[in-house]
Amino acid sequence: MSKLLNSECKVFKLQKRASCRGLFRKLEILPVPYQYILSLMLFIIDNPNNFQTGVEIHGLHTRNKNQLFIPIANLKSVQKGITYSGIKIHISLPSSILNLKNDRKQFKNDFYRYLLNNSFYSVKEFLEFSRDN
Repeated sequence: MSKLLNSECKVFKLQKRASCRGLFRKLEILPVPYQYILSLMLFIIDNPNNFQTGVEIHGLHTRNKNQLFIPIANLKSVQKGITYSGIKIHISLPSSILNLKNDRKQFKNDFYRYLLNNSFYSVKEFLEFSRDN
């Protein structure tokens, strides 16, 4: 991913060590990691029948009953897959954005603004930021 970001910075003819975060925000361009995160969330919103919630798995009405269920996976190839990664990102979304999942257009617009306002260079960075807030 970092090689892609470096090549994106070269397009704008910035200095070799200059950060593109401010420029991307100013031009309202989503870097590659943002596009990946946005695409995953839209996939989950568009295909809710492919994912199970906590209440569907165990039938208990806990506080996280409406969150997507993360399947148990020991293989790295499964953990890096789009389904597993998408569920982890979906769970880490702020509730203000997650509440818009029934209105795809509003969800996409608000999530796009959220990504632009918070600079993430990787999915890992996004998950760490979401965990801290």
